[in-house]
Amino acid sequence: MHGMVSARPARRAGAPVIGIIFATLCIVAFALLIGTRPEVPHGAADAAALNGMLFWHGIMPRAALALIAGAALGLSGALLQRVLRNPIADASTLGIAAGAELAMTAAMSVSPLLIGLPREMIAFGGGIAAVAIVLALSWRRGLDPVTVALSGMIVSLIASALSVTLVLSRGEYAMSIYIWGAGSLSQQDWNGVLSLGPRLIVGFAAALLLVRPLRILALDDSGARGLGLALHSTRLAIVTLAVWLAASVTSEVGIIGFLGLAAPAIARLAGTRSSGRLMVAAPLTGAGLLFLTDCLTQVLGPGFTDLAPTGAATALLGGPLLLFLLPRVHSVSAIAARPAEMLNRLAKPIRALALLFTALLLLFAVVLTFGPADNGWHVATGALFADLLPFRLPRTMVAAGAGAMLAAAGFIMQRMTGNPIASPEVLGVSGGAGAGITVALFLFGFPSPVTMLLSMAIGALAAFLAMIAISARAGFSPERMLLAGVGIGAFAMAIVTMVLAQGDMRGYILLTWLSGSTNRAGAFEAWTAILSLAVLTAPLPFLSRWLTILPLGAGLGRAVGLPVGASRLVLAILAALMTAIASFLVGPLSLTGLIAPHLARLAGFRAPGHQLAASLIFGAGVLTAADWLSRVVIYPYQVPVGLFAALIGGPYLVWLLSRKEVQR
Repeated sequence: MHGMVSARPARRAGAPVIGIIFATLCIVAFALLIGTRPEVPHGAADAAALNGMLFWHGIMPRAALALIAGAALGLSGALLQRVLRNPIADASTLGIAAGAELAMTAAMSVSPLLIGLPREMIAFGGGIAAVAIVLALSWRRGLDPVTVALSGMIVSLIASALSVTLVLSRGEYAMSIYIWGAGSLSQQDWNGVLSLGPRLIVGFAAALLLVRPLRILALDDSGARGLGLALHSTRLAIVTLAVWLAASVTSEVGIIGFLGLAAPAIARLAGTRSSGRLMVAAPLTGAGLLFLTDCLTQVLGPGFTDLAPTGAATALLGGPLLLFLLPRVHSVSAIAARPAEMLNRLAKPIRALALLFTALLLLFAVVLTFGPADNGWHVATGALFADLLPFRLPRTMVAAGAGAMLAAAGFIMQRMTGNPIASPEVLGVSGGAGAGITVALFLFGFPSPVTMLLSMAIGALAAFLAMIAISARAGFSPERMLLAGVGIGAFAMAIVTMVLAQGDMRGYILLTWLSGSTNRAGAFEAWTAILSLAVLTAPLPFLSRWLTILPLGAGLGRAVGLPVGASRLVLAILAALMTAIASFLVGPLSLTGLIAPHLARLAGFRAPGHQLAASLIFGAGVLTAADWLSRVVIYPYQVPVGLFAALIGGPYLVWLLSRKEVQR
């Protein structure tokens, strides 16, 4: 296992000053909330009694719950970061929050009667299952921080895909579950405080008993064993305690994003070093941070409405904080590339491409003609085929065009960065497109498709350029690049969540986009996919020299006369446009941009031109097959294609990470 690199030592004398300033900000924010909160007019009947009820049964329990939930998450994050020796571990990055939300969503979607069961046990089951998967995926690499972060992203992606599928299948009832999942602290009584408070006390007492094992775990494994510590059982106990604390908060108020990451990081930056001090400072920091954020969301919101759910607001901290902590993350090479000569190479790539294209045409024929009906499976011919073609052809063209564009975007990103796991979804570019469409919905209400496409393209390009700029400072290290992508994606999707949680029609539009449904694909979407694919991929064969040299590094590129900056900008614009349009059509979750270039390499295509053509065919085929399967697996119901493709792509990425070497 590889340890954390601590922040630059700070003067301990500064910690009390920072604490006093922080506490003062909380007091001022709460005073501002009390002074500006809406009240029942004094002329109304029983105005004083009603205002008293609003204060003692609304504002005060909410304030107390914010302090308790923040402290629990801060303590959970401190435990996870210490036991895993990972400065970016928390309930969000390890998939605990997403697993707990999935368990809660599944339980309440199956039957509202299940809400009477102990919610914390349901959430704990989902959270512990998620973190168990993450740790299992990372175990072979010694719980390497980058591998843990990527595994957590995969588990969160799959869990979120399943949650959104359940939400869409249950309509308005489950939409309320999603709004709850965004992390709202609104209270009408003291039940939440009375439920969560004792758990925090128990968790804090248990954490104090574990201070000595935590100090020993700060050593390497051999040193800890030499001091007589039972490593596996101790880690299991600490992780279980941390998951229980985080799941308890999730079951009570929903997901409070990245607070467990922020609180220990801020405590360490303030000068806290020892495990014992951190077990006190992190909960206090988390309590103050969540309390301050919640007060501000209430003050800035109109009337009795919050500006945004508090959990979504705290999630905005996650992306910038991950980017800030990047220099402190030390990792083994989680992504090792194999030399090209070790890989199989096709002797006749043109013939192989022709066979692949023929297989794609056969797939189109199956998708357009073969399918289930009330009386069993059938092959549509004649008049029936003519009747079904206007419905099946547009969505097939949309899926194929979007899959090919995502594949091309992933191919460009992998060649530009020399990173075999780069893709629009992993590097946060799809999330940037989501932030773009969210801004458009916020500014224009219900924008036209052209406006939505333009805003998504701008968001995707901004995310990609930000990732390139951040990664360039680290020499395009694959590990730093992936973490930068996770951070940018987390920030972008937090913006999406803030609008989703409002529960209005804009949220439903975003939810439909997240799912990647092709149900309503028509002539406009089909022609958009076909023309965009043709226009945006046409320049790529003429840029093969760039695509050949860029993976070798900027230094070599400049040595052979390549305009590195200009070439990266042009390729970034093309990749961002393809990502934005494809995400507009099929959502951001498919992982096709990762899968297709890898399939092309595994098939033996090595030259950039041949690899690009094979990636386009594989991308179109993967998403077309996913669209068809999404229509037939639970007929007459349908699973949105983006979610179905994510359920295919997630396990593939799991398999890819579990390999000792990743092909490039």
